[in-house]
Amino acid sequence: MLLAASAALLIAATDAPLPPDQAAMKAHVAFLADDALKGRQAGSPEYDVAAAYVSARMQEAGLVPAGDNGTWRQAVPLAAARPLDGSASFTRAGKTQPLALGTDYVGRASLTEVDRTVSGEVVFAGYGVVDPTTGIDDYKGLDVRGRIVAVMWGGPPGLNSEVAAHYSNRSVKAEVAGQRGAKGIVFIESSAMRAIYDFPAVVEAWSGPSMNWSRPDAPRSDGAPQLAAISEAGAVKLFAGGPLAWARVRGADAAKKPLPTGALNVTASFEQKSELVRLNSANIVGKLEGSDPTLRNEYVVLTAHLDHIGVTEPVNGDAINNGAMDNAIGIASMLEAARAFRDAGKAPKRSVLFVALTAEEEGLIGSDYFARFPTVPRGSIVADVNLDMPIMTYKFEDIVAYGADRSSIGPVLARVAAEERLTLSPDPAPEETNFVRTDHYSFVKQGVPSVSIDAGWGGPGKAATKEFLDKHYHQPSDDMKLPFDWASARRFVTLNYKLARALADGPRPTWNKGDFFGTLYGGAGQGS
Repeated sequence: MLLAASAALLIAATDAPLPPDQAAMKAHVAFLADDALKGRQAGSPEYDVAAAYVSARMQEAGLVPAGDNGTWRQAVPLAAARPLDGSASFTRAGKTQPLALGTDYVGRASLTEVDRTVSGEVVFAGYGVVDPTTGIDDYKGLDVRGRIVAVMWGGPPGLNSEVAAHYSNRSVKAEVAGQRGAKGIVFIESSAMRAIYDFPAVVEAWSGPSMNWSRPDAPRSDGAPQLAAISEAGAVKLFAGGPLAWARVRGADAAKKPLPTGALNVTASFEQKSELVRLNSANIVGKLEGSDPTLRNEYVVLTAHLDHIGVTEPVNGDAINNGAMDNAIGIASMLEAARAFRDAGKAPKRSVLFVALTAEEEGLIGSDYFARFPTVPRGSIVADVNLDMPIMTYKFEDIVAYGADRSSIGPVLARVAAEERLTLSPDPAPEETNFVRTDHYSFVKQGVPSVSIDAGWGGPGKAATKEFLDKHYHQPSDDMKLPFDWASARRFVTLNYKLARALADGPRPTWNKGDFFGTLYGGAGQGS
């Protein structure tokens, strides 16, 4: 009887009505994570339904449209490519060795060519990093013009974790190779990569569609074409019989020591057929007008991605990836922060933009588009605060803010967090390279001081985070059945509202003097 009574009390507590502010959060997430929206994939009709919901809630919160031509929508034209047939081979000393798709390599679909063939001599350029601040130059003494560059996934040892994450980014590696005249780039499985994703996971990801924004009036410059990912088994074939021993390269990588570099005396050929599709999606943009006659022309931006990964292969009979935590909860937090500004009854000095972003799951595409082509004058954006997948299943005791220690936003956030009895913790998993995997990174690359805020690992946080990532991340089980802590979700809203308010009312955010990203991307207002 006691057990039955306890169970009844638990059920009653679970079904008890929530306070209105928590119920509002739950209602946002429940709508966006409903099966009817089929996982909100960018470019889908269901994404547009979610976008219409967000614009209606923005209007309800007192915002005005700030997209294209007085609408809520900033159109984001997308190009998508699905890989079809492909082949690859290495030729050394007149002998050609084919590579096995899925075990030796996986090709990358081309966003510009339906039938792409690239052949050339291969030069191994270590991690493919050139960093003036440390003197690291993996291209020193190498001539890669008209050749294919092979690089290890990841970055060299000894760098700051966020700088290492930047240099680990495939797009950055491709850009560096392209600047030196390479005709293509391939990425070799590294020890750091194996610790996070095994090669079958890479094959699965690269076998799906790739996507980017596409504007005829603004041609992209993405560096050397990304041709393929190569497994350790493929690397053995790439290096076999050449001047560099794979065992030596692999050993240096595992020991976190500098890698040998040089020409491999081998010619590689990569052929890839792709199906190209044009899609349309949109960022949703709302504005809260500032009160100061001068500062209202500057903007603090709150961002959260609206898209998720759509419908995939079924897991336990369920194929819809609802994306409740990723990132319906982030969108809900942004909408409720907008309502908090309205309910405060006093407008901030600077204007605030609230932007629901498309195509984050495809590679931060919506944020990259908005940061490059903002719907407000270029240079008027002074800060970005990004809300991406805060895991709201526990009472969090601390927060992690990627990028906080790089600008004057950090001390402001620390003060706001202290008011909420929260501490600001460093990135607990730098090997995950989260700094370059969230939408604030797009603003960083445009010189804007930016942070992305997540719940921390203090107290029950580490176990709760592991539970979600291991069992629910990018799975159909990321849905309303998760044990949401709506009181903690409201606390997360309050934190972000207070930060945005402080940034909108306080001094213009500046990069810390000499900061790597502020210097690299020419950020305005470098601190002294």
